[in-house]
Amino acid sequence: MLIKRNACACHRRDFLRAGMYGVGVSAGLPWLFEQLSLVQTARAFAGDTEQHPNRILVVLELSGGNDGLNTIVPYTNDDYYKARPTLGVKSGEVLKLNDEFGLHPSCIGLERQFKDGHMAVVHGCGYPDPNLSHFTAMEWWHTATPHGSDPYGWLGRFADAYQPEAIENYIVNIASQQSMAVKSAKHSPVVFQDPKKFGRIGNEAQQKVFETFGQVYPTENRSLDFVNVVSKTATSGAAMVRNACAEYRTLVDYGSDNDLTLDLKKVTAMIDAELPTRIYYVSQGGYDTHAAQAGAQQLLLTYLSDAVNGFFSDLERIGRGDDVAMMVFTEFGRRVGENASKGTDHGTATPMYILGKNVKGGFYGAHPSLSDLDEGNLKMTTDFRSVYGTMLERWMGFDGNSAVLKGEYPTLDVFA
Repeated sequence: MLIKRNACACHRRDFLRAGMYGVGVSAGLPWLFEQLSLVQTARAFAGDTEQHPNRILVVLELSGGNDGLNTIVPYTNDDYYKARPTLGVKSGEVLKLNDEFGLHPSCIGLERQFKDGHMAVVHGCGYPDPNLSHFTAMEWWHTATPHGSDPYGWLGRFADAYQPEAIENYIVNIASQQSMAVKSAKHSPVVFQDPKKFGRIGNEAQQKVFETFGQVYPTENRSLDFVNVVSKTATSGAAMVRNACAEYRTLVDYGSDNDLTLDLKKVTAMIDAELPTRIYYVSQGGYDTHAAQAGAQQLLLTYLSDAVNGFFSDLERIGRGDDVAMMVFTEFGRRVGENASKGTDHGTATPMYILGKNVKGGFYGAHPSLSDLDEGNLKMTTDFRSVYGTMLERWMGFDGNSAVLKGEYPTLDVFA
C-alpha cells in the first residue's frame, strides 16, 4: 500500500510575501521558519533542492569493531581455519551465500535479505594507513577525513549541501549523545534515546507563535491556511517524535527486545508518521571482542540480523519499502588470527553492508588475501568513502560527493 503524500504547494517565499508578520507574533515568526519541524514545512522547503524527496538513508554503526571474518565467513579458505583453530566458524554451520562465503549461523534474518536480493556485501573496506585506536578510527569514519580534520561529520556536510534550509528533525540520531557523523553547520540533529523524555521548551515568543496560529481558521488566504494546517499537525519537532513513537504499533517480529530492536522500531515509527527526516543514525555496541568472542558475537549478530530483517519487513507493511536504504559499518575489523583469550584484537579492513528493496544484492569489491597480510591484518581493497559516496550519489541523488567527501571516490553500481 502506497502512502499518499502531502500535496501542500505553499512555499516559504509565498508565506513571507503575504505579510504575516502583522498577526501579533513577530518576535516568534523568524524562529518558526528556522526551527519548526513539521512535515508540510519541510516538504515545501525541500522540493527546490532534493532530487529524491521521499528517499531516506539509515546508517547503522556497529561500535567496537565487529569481526568481519566471522560475519562473512570465507568457509572454503584453509588460511582462515589455520588462523582461527577454535574461533573459526565450521563450514557445516555457515549459512552459505555462494561457493566461497557465508554468514555466521546466527544471521538468519540477514540470510533472508541476501537471498531475496536486497543485501549487498562490500569486501575489504577501510582507509589508507589504518589506525587501530577506536577513537582515531572513529574520527576517520565519522568525518570521512584523516584524523577527523573536518569540524563536521560526513552526514552533516551532506545535509548542509543537500538541503541548505535549516529544517529541524532533518537528521535524527537515536543515542544518548550525538555522533560526530551527523554534526552539521546548518541543521540541528535530533538526539534522543527515550522518546517519552524527549522535548524542547521554546521561549515565550515561540510559544506565542503556536498559541496564535492554533487559533487561525481556514480562509481564502493560501498562506494563512498553510500555517493553520501546520499548527494543527503538531506543535514542535519534539512532539512529533514523541507522538510518532507512542502511537506506533506493529505485529512484525524484530526479534527479542534489545536496544537495537527498540531503536529500529522508533525509526519505523517516525518514517510511518512521515516526519521530514532524511537521515537516521543508530548504533549497536559491544563488538570489541578481545576475549570469549564466540558467545558474545553470536548474541550481537542475532540481535542485529533479527532487528534489521524485522525493520525491512515492517517498512514493507507500511508501504515505505521503496523509500529506505540502510548502510551498516564498523570502525575496523579484527586481526586475522585469534588471540590466547579466545577473542580477536583490533584489525583493519572489514566488510560493509547495504540493504534495501532497491539494492542489487550480492558481493562487491575484492576480498582481502588471508595470506598476504600487513602485520597480521587484512589489506584494504575498498576505500570506505566509495561506499559513502554510493549512498549519497546513487541512492540520495546527490552530485556533490567530491566536496562532501573531500576527494574523488568511485561509486558502486549497487542500486537498481
